[in-house]
Amino acid sequence: MNSDMITTARRINNVEEYYFSRKLAEVRALDTPDFPIINLGIGSPDLAPAQSAIDALITSAQNPAHHGYQNYKGIPELRKAIVGFYSRIYNIELNPETMILPLMGSKEGILHISLAFLNEEDEVLIPDPGYPTYASVTNLVGAKVKTYTHKENLDWGIDFDELSKQDLSKVKIMWVNFPHMPTGRIASRAELERLVALAHQHDFLIVNDNPYSLILNDHPLSLLSIEGAEDVALELNSLSKSHNMAGWRLGWVTGKKEYVDAVLRVRSNMDSGMFLSLQHAAVEALKEGEQWFTALNHIYAERRKLAHAILKTLDCSFSPNQSGLFVWAKVPDSISDVGEFIDKILYEAKVFITPGFVFGDAGKHYIRISLCAKEEKFKEALQRIAKWKASVAINSKSVAA
Repeated sequence: MNSDMITTARRINNVEEYYFSRKLAEVRALDTPDFPIINLGIGSPDLAPAQSAIDALITSAQNPAHHGYQNYKGIPELRKAIVGFYSRIYNIELNPETMILPLMGSKEGILHISLAFLNEEDEVLIPDPGYPTYASVTNLVGAKVKTYTHKENLDWGIDFDELSKQDLSKVKIMWVNFPHMPTGRIASRAELERLVALAHQHDFLIVNDNPYSLILNDHPLSLLSIEGAEDVALELNSLSKSHNMAGWRLGWVTGKKEYVDAVLRVRSNMDSGMFLSLQHAAVEALKEGEQWFTALNHIYAERRKLAHAILKTLDCSFSPNQSGLFVWAKVPDSISDVGEFIDKILYEAKVFITPGFVFGDAGKHYIRISLCAKEEKFKEALQRIAKWKASVAINSKSVAA
C-alpha cells in the first residue's frame, strides 16, 4: 500500500490559512496568567448585544418546536425587519419577498456569491488594501484576482484614473467595502455613482460589503441607494459589528431578485437554514434605534482616543477621523520590517497589533488597531508600549555608547 498522503485539491494551492487563524495560535501560546497578552488585533466586538435580542433568543429556544430545519430564505418577520432597517438607516425601500436573503454571517455570502457568478476564466476586482477573504475565495473558486488600489494620497479613495486604464473586459465581480476596512474611508455618493457607472460600462457585478456603516459614521450610505445600482449590484450586511453579534452569525445579502435567487440556489445546497431562535433575536436587534447606536459609538469614540495615544507613542501617523472598528496608521519611515516591528511589540510588550501587509501590498508600511477591547485594556497597553519603547531607546543608547 502506498504510504504517501492523498494529494489535496489544486484549488487550495494558492490559498493559505487565514492569517488570524495562524497568528492567534501564536498569541495564545505566549499568553501567561501573570502577563496576559492584550489583543488589539481582532475586530470581534466585546460589548453585549441588545438585551431584547438576548431575551428573544432565550424565549424562542425554550420552545421545543423551534429546533427543526428552517426555510432557506428565513422567516418573513426577519426579512421584514431587514427591510425596515434599510428604510430607517439608508432610506431605501426593498421588497422583503424577493430582495432579501438572510445568511449565516456576510462572510458566508462572499463564498456563495462567488460560487453563483464566477467561472474559471472570470476576473475579480479586489481592493488593495482590503479584506483578505475576497482574494482567498476568488482563488478557491478558480477565478483570477485583479487588484485595484485605495491610495493614501487620495485619502484612501479608489484611484479611478488607474482603474480606467486597466483591461476590465474579463471582470465579472468587483468587491467594494465602504466604509472601508482597514483604512476607515467613507465613500461619498459621487464615488458610489462612479462605481455604478463603471459596472454598467463594463457589464460586471459590483458587491458592497457594508458591515461598518453604523460604527463612528454619521452618514450611513448603501450602494443600493444609487440610481441604476439595482441592475449591477448586490450588498452584504450583518449584525456582527453594528449590533455586537459577531458570534451569532447573522447577515444577509440584498439586491435584485434574479441575483438574490442565484445566491439562494447555491446556499440551499450548502446548509439547512438558520436556527429559528437566532432569527427571532435578529428581529429584535434590528429594532434598536438611534439611542442604542449613540451609546455604542460613545464607547468606541473613547477607545479611539486611547488607540490614537498608543499610535502616537509608536510615532505612527494616522487620520483622526476614520470610521469603523479600527484605526489604520503608517509606521515611521525608520521601520523597514513591519512584521518584525509587530512581533517585537507582541513578544516584549505582550500587545498584539495587526500588521497592514495582511490586507495587501498597499498596507505593508501600516498597522491596524482594533477598538474591540475595554478601556482599561487600552490604558494598560499604552503603559506597556510606553515602557517598552523607553527600554528600546535606553538599549539603543547603550549599544551606541
